[in-house]
Amino acid sequence: MRLTPDHLDMTIAALRAVLPLEHPADAILRHFFRDSPELGSNDRAFISGIVFGILRHRFFLEHAANTTSPRPLLLAYLVKFQGMNMRELTPLVSESEVKWLTGIKAETPESQPLAIQAEFPEWLVDKLRGGMTDPDILSLGRSLQQPASLDLRVNTLLTNRDEVLATLKKDGIECEATPLSPSGIRLPGKPTINRHELFLTGRVEVQDEGSQLLGYLLAPKRNDMIVDFCAGAGGKTLMLGALMHSQGRVYAFDISENRLNNLKPRLKRSGLSNLHPQRISNENDIKVKRLTGKIDRVLVDAPCSGLGTLRRNPDLKWRQSPQSIEDLKRKQSSILASASNLLKPGGRLVYATCSFLPEENQEIIERFLTDHPRYSLLNCADLLSQQKIPLDTGRYLQLSPTLHGTDCFFAAALELAVK
Repeated sequence: MRLTPDHLDMTIAALRAVLPLEHPADAILRHFFRDSPELGSNDRAFISGIVFGILRHRFFLEHAANTTSPRPLLLAYLVKFQGMNMRELTPLVSESEVKWLTGIKAETPESQPLAIQAEFPEWLVDKLRGGMTDPDILSLGRSLQQPASLDLRVNTLLTNRDEVLATLKKDGIECEATPLSPSGIRLPGKPTINRHELFLTGRVEVQDEGSQLLGYLLAPKRNDMIVDFCAGAGGKTLMLGALMHSQGRVYAFDISENRLNNLKPRLKRSGLSNLHPQRISNENDIKVKRLTGKIDRVLVDAPCSGLGTLRRNPDLKWRQSPQSIEDLKRKQSSILASASNLLKPGGRLVYATCSFLPEENQEIIERFLTDHPRYSLLNCADLLSQQKIPLDTGRYLQLSPTLHGTDCFFAAALELAVK
């Protein structure tokens, strides 16, 4: 798309709306586009791509440009990360900006401190240095600066992966089977899949491959009683229902009525009849307690920092803090303790986050096991092998974009001893 003065002005306006980051960037952009009906789909895609690109590289851009103002950040991004040459920009910028941008073009991230190179806040680098080398921190940071792929999950209740791949290819959509998830498909070109017949008829859902692996770790059986404890909009709940062939019962618990409402149209498309969404007030709600000791499998996709999703949500770097991590850790421990009470003897619980911080992951599990000696840690590699998924990251499932092409996911599988 050729950059015009109007594009430049609208993108600066969008950036100005987003940069305070008082709310999630994608939500702010949705409101911005709703209030700008003159923008077409190509305009919205262009603006979104630029805004999220700037958020991915904001530490470097602010350092190089020595400002937090939207216009210079945008111009610096176009020159440094979009490869735009000065000839293209000259009609849109002043003479002094041309001179300044020539200097920006010569800046190299490699000469900057680790936090700027990795695009992590200093507090996060300090936390990571507790267990990672600087080169590993840099590798993680750079992998999270890349845009994420668009992954789909095939609804195996209605179709199979080969049929979906054939349909997409017939329609000219570039696609490939995901290397790990048996029901996953990756779309490198990121088409608008929510208008495709496969999506509208519930045969595919958008879901990161790493998230799909959680369903295979839980491995529900057809007639099991399942609880998805923090169901959100229900992506993993829908997968569990499909793995159970729409038999048994899956409770989708969440404290947000809005998130559960977002599950309703997805549930209608899916063809599933074994899902039961229920809003709870907190982890100790009576709806939870009445299921104590009755559940075969529990999934706890715990509220977390979300830092493992920075490819998709780069604004989280500024919306989390050391204090918010401490608050989340208390919530994670409380939810895990409450959810564990639901299991039958011999039952399985999978605890998961989309964070790469050990204090939200391994440390939560180790503390739980110390306080709850009747629970034991299962080996995630063994559980995935039983599902014919050859992935060994050790006892815990630990995924990263660098090694696996997914978001950063952590999961631990626990089993309650039979008396």
